[in-house]
Amino acid sequence: MNYHFNEIEANWQKYWAEKQTFKADNKSEKPKYYVLDMFPYPSGAGLHVGHPLGYIASDIYARYKRHKGFNVLHPQGYDSFGLPAEQYAIQTGQHPALTTEENIKTYRRQLDRIGFSFDWSREVRTSDPNYYKWTQWIFIQLFESWYCKAHQKAFPISELVDLFKEEGNEGVNEACGFDVPVFTGEEWNSYASEKQQEILLNYRLTYLAETEVNWCPALGTVLANDEIVNGVSERGGHPVVRKKMTQWSMRISAFAERLLQGLDTIDCAESLKETQRNWIGKSEGASVTFNVNNHDAVIEVFTTRPDTIFGVSFMTLAPEHELVSQITTAEQKEAVEAYVEATAKRSERDRMADVKTISGVFTGAYAEHPFTKQPIPIWIGDYVLAGYGTGAVMSVPCGDQRDYDFAKHFNIEIPNIFEGVDISEEAFSDKDATIIANSDFLNGMDYKKATKRAIYELEQLGQGEGKINYRLRDAVFSRQRYWGEPFPVYYVNGMPQMISKNHLPVRLPEVEKYLPTESGEPPLGRADIWAWDTKTNQVVSNDQIDHDTVFPLELNTMPGWAGSSWYFFRYMEYEKRAQFFASQDAINYWENVDLYIGGSEHATGHLLYSRFWVKFMKDRGIVNVEEPFKKLINQGMILGTSAFVYRVEGENTFLSKGLIKGKKVQPIHADVSFVNASDELDIVAFKNWRPEFKDAEFVFEDDGTFKVGREVEKMSKSKYNVVNPDSICEQYGADSLRMYEMFLGPLEQAKPWNTAGITGVHGFLKKLWKLYVGDKGLLVNDAEPTKDNLKTLHKTIKKVEDDIENFSFNTSVSTFMIAVNELTAQKCTSRKVLEPLLVLLSPYAPHIAEHLYACIQFNMLVSVAELPEDYEGISNVSFPVFDESYLVESSKNYPISFNGKMRFTLELPLDMSKDDIETAVMSHEKTIAQLQGREPKKVIIVPGKIVNIVG
Repeated sequence: MNYHFNEIEANWQKYWAEKQTFKADNKSEKPKYYVLDMFPYPSGAGLHVGHPLGYIASDIYARYKRHKGFNVLHPQGYDSFGLPAEQYAIQTGQHPALTTEENIKTYRRQLDRIGFSFDWSREVRTSDPNYYKWTQWIFIQLFESWYCKAHQKAFPISELVDLFKEEGNEGVNEACGFDVPVFTGEEWNSYASEKQQEILLNYRLTYLAETEVNWCPALGTVLANDEIVNGVSERGGHPVVRKKMTQWSMRISAFAERLLQGLDTIDCAESLKETQRNWIGKSEGASVTFNVNNHDAVIEVFTTRPDTIFGVSFMTLAPEHELVSQITTAEQKEAVEAYVEATAKRSERDRMADVKTISGVFTGAYAEHPFTKQPIPIWIGDYVLAGYGTGAVMSVPCGDQRDYDFAKHFNIEIPNIFEGVDISEEAFSDKDATIIANSDFLNGMDYKKATKRAIYELEQLGQGEGKINYRLRDAVFSRQRYWGEPFPVYYVNGMPQMISKNHLPVRLPEVEKYLPTESGEPPLGRADIWAWDTKTNQVVSNDQIDHDTVFPLELNTMPGWAGSSWYFFRYMEYEKRAQFFASQDAINYWENVDLYIGGSEHATGHLLYSRFWVKFMKDRGIVNVEEPFKKLINQGMILGTSAFVYRVEGENTFLSKGLIKGKKVQPIHADVSFVNASDELDIVAFKNWRPEFKDAEFVFEDDGTFKVGREVEKMSKSKYNVVNPDSICEQYGADSLRMYEMFLGPLEQAKPWNTAGITGVHGFLKKLWKLYVGDKGLLVNDAEPTKDNLKTLHKTIKKVEDDIENFSFNTSVSTFMIAVNELTAQKCTSRKVLEPLLVLLSPYAPHIAEHLYACIQFNMLVSVAELPEDYEGISNVSFPVFDESYLVESSKNYPISFNGKMRFTLELPLDMSKDDIETAVMSHEKTIAQLQGREPKKVIIVPGKIVNIVG
């Protein structure tokens, strides 16, 4: 009987859905285990075979943990707010909710077809108002909180207000980031409500501030750094400029040290931790202030080497620095303004990455050296960023290669204190280079001692202090988009007011277009019904705004990371979602995610933001954990094998791959579906693909074929190299797809996809089927297993369990192949061996394992429809227990040789003495026949190895 994988898989997928086989229980005596995937954004293109890699790995582990007796939560949902749906809406006029819904249907169908053990009863969608109601609620909690540096903890803003009433703000050790005037309790109480709100806005964990942002005019929105590639938007490739805008920001910088320390508690790759450490960027040094000559202004810099203070030759400000326009002289104004305008067109990422270009402009202004009182020229340069540190650096050519290059490029005078000091490039690596020898109080010290002394002297002057600095900046939280979470905010006299939890969610309004308004407002500026009535607590028409009881609502929406910063808690709750974002009972039971699998591209964005939100919620008693994830694995990327055709430059003529040598050709991606296994292009399909190729000429190889070039690169729709999992499942089955993706290589490494390779895995499953099912039906019976059967089973148990625990899924697939080959050769039919083998296999190939297991239970081939109501299936069967005794050899199959040539083998117990071995061998009929009555000269016996009879 044949292996009808399509029918088997469809039937079991339906059975699991109807029986809710994988539904987790929030009340169980079993130990809990929470397995989570980074949930997908449902794009219109659907899944390609690269997307399920992490899901298959997490599914194997989730199923394994069920077999190990755990109550497993393995949920799934959709990160369904996002720019692609909005861009499609702009192009077509179709509401993003409609396209998102269609995309989700496609994703759900594809995910189900691969056979994942998801608990769909807990599905979340970030664009569902019942979900983003709680995102809005968390935003309000952040707004109503401040951060106390002394306790390293967030507290309610109401406690800060009480403190202000009693004592003012002089003794408050807060994470503020703004220069707030000192006031007494009496003064606070005398302030008008509006002024009090304005002051409190400086302390809140989410606040309004004018911020330098990445502005994309074509998309009409602010972009995060990780949404920009090579100076253009990742989505659409549009130019990005730097611009100042009033934005909502999150005070993540207050949590920098805790985010850094918390990395020690997470089980993940050191490379990922290092990425986050670098992004947080902790450094110790000093804050130094330089007075600006002829101006009532100071420039603050942070330096990790205050001992080099006497080597300062010039200062460099970021072009966006607020002092630039104030201190620039009339003679330099035109050059400075032109440079500032040019810099605004470069993204921060480009400026950070560009270490070769030297550019800058002199402002014409000078600062005063704190000690020598000598004038220091002030320049601007785009290698200094306004958002990093103070947006200003003190430049020491002898201590920094870039400063040295800058000074030489612009002929900036290097002070004569460097006379006799080696300022060559080779000296830059010498941290103890004594460039400070000409200063009285630092003379002769190494840099550590000199650093302490320099800080002390700066403090005595009132122009510096020791400081710990972090590169991590507060996160801009506003987006000028339509398709995102609305802020639960309305404005009274320009001051933001929060809408009560009882009136959430504030739903997205309808708009005619999804573009910014003609006056530059975000798309929500087009909404006619977008005002808040404080009497009825409802959204009402804009024409009712009277600034008395009806006020304008916030026009920006939240960024994509808002909903993804807490979704793992939402999965915990499924009964009382209207009342809680997650009930305390659910939070207490599940705590946090035990295993999180996702892409490394989120190492600095999503992971930092979610860790920040969880630490905040822990402070405020909302959750009971400091970190969202206990163990984190970044799966590697499945690469596509792209196909290239070669067009002669300036012509519409294509050359076959073998003809391009020495020719000027332009490689063009071709859809891989037009190419066969021999790399031959279907020219008719290619011509019909795009109009510009319809009349193209093709030059063939001598054998009449037209070959394409091949290259392994990222699997992407734009490279036309994607492989649809639907077609793979149709042709080979989901179990083949699952096992092949694991077989490709180690989980965390990138590996190329080759559809031809899946035939080997599919062939294995056919062989597995034949081990259990013959022409006349089920082959499995109650025969006692042989010693070899048990040895094969138990070495497979050990290897598979070790592999799963170490996430080495690729080697498990090889182990299954070896086991089936051995059991087939052994003609094994024993239930005691073949049933536990299916349990081992079921996390990897759940459909065939589930089906054959059911057949064994009823001693016949059965269909899913024939199963009784109380049938429980393979999912809750205990994982087989490894017994080492079955691998211990009790006998040896000795090769019996005559004059060094083996003639036969003889199995004997390993504990036999040499004399007993000799007796058994010499009395054997084959030995007697071989000797033919001759007496051997000697018998050589090595116990456990060989027997050699020398004639």
